Amino acid sequence: MDNRNEVREFLVSRRAKVTPVEVGLPPGGNRRVPGLRRTEVAALAGVSIEYYSRLERGSLAGASPGVLDGIARALRLDDAERTHLFDLARAADGSAAIARPRRRTGKSWVVRPTLQWALDAVVAGPAFVRNGRMDLLAMNPLAQAFYSEALIDPQRPANLARFAFLDERSLRFYVDWDSVADITVAILRTEAGRDPHDKGLHDLVGELSTRSEEFRRRWGAHNVRHHGTGVKHYHHPVAGDLSLAFEGLEMAAEPGLTLTIYTAEPGSPSEERLRLLASWAASHAAESDAQPVAEAMRQVGGSANHGNQDANRTQASGGAN
Repeated sequence: MDNRNEVREFLVSRRAKVTPVEVGLPPGGNRRVPGLRRTEVAALAGVSIEYYSRLERGSLAGASPGVLDGIARALRLDDAERTHLFDLARAADGSAAIARPRRRTGKSWVVRPTLQWALDAVVAGPAFVRNGRMDLLAMNPLAQAFYSEALIDPQRPANLARFAFLDERSLRFYVDWDSVADITVAILRTEAGRDPHDKGLHDLVGELSTRSEEFRRRWGAHNVRHHGTGVKHYHHPVAGDLSLAFEGLEMAAEPGLTLTIYTAEPGSPSEERLRLLASWAASHAAESDAQPVAEAMRQVGGSANHGNQDANRTQASGGAN
């Protein structure tokens, strides 16, 4: 990805989001652009307008941490956005590969037996390992049952971004599809800043941009985020409605990978439904001589448009794609 374009579009999009009132400036009369003027950002950041204009044109190489901090404060960047700005600066300096450990790829990475044992030891909720491209790299049995519809696609590793934007089953699975779509693109955009030379990520973004207007529109917003904890709502074809809390943990032994565990509130209907799902998965595995859960899902509510991998995203979600 072109670093200069990434820097320019990120800074312009962040500047457009900040109103003068938010930073203690008078709203002013005739503003030709939304948000702050370049002169206002420069003054707030403590740099000259000439220097800030050069940065916003994409020339971030050589910017000091103090300057970057000043810009982050002026643009009211949150933690994820500030980290992204520093990632872009490292890439501009050519130091990203040195500053960050090598990130694993979905095609070459193989799960260690001890890691799979740890995942399998989690029996009360789905547990899985993913990379920054949203590839599902390792799962416990309950995660396989939970993401069974995403696993119907034979392409491996299964990818949650591809599932969200190219498979209309995701519209039923994610109760708040729009929110999930926003988060998914923000995670990919964050990863693009962390690892700008990841060819697999380039290919994925190119595919999704070509095939999904919903993705293309969100990608252009340049939103980033840290996604470590929260609650999500799902509708599973076997278990029904599920409200699950999640915790995402960066793996020290596997730089670039995240271990995520979903749990239900004790005593809640979702906890009981997770037990039902685990029982269903176990019985299917036993009946089919350990046949993968995804294969079984082809026979469970899977008759609805299984072939529509390139379904019109926006039309399905009420928009225009």
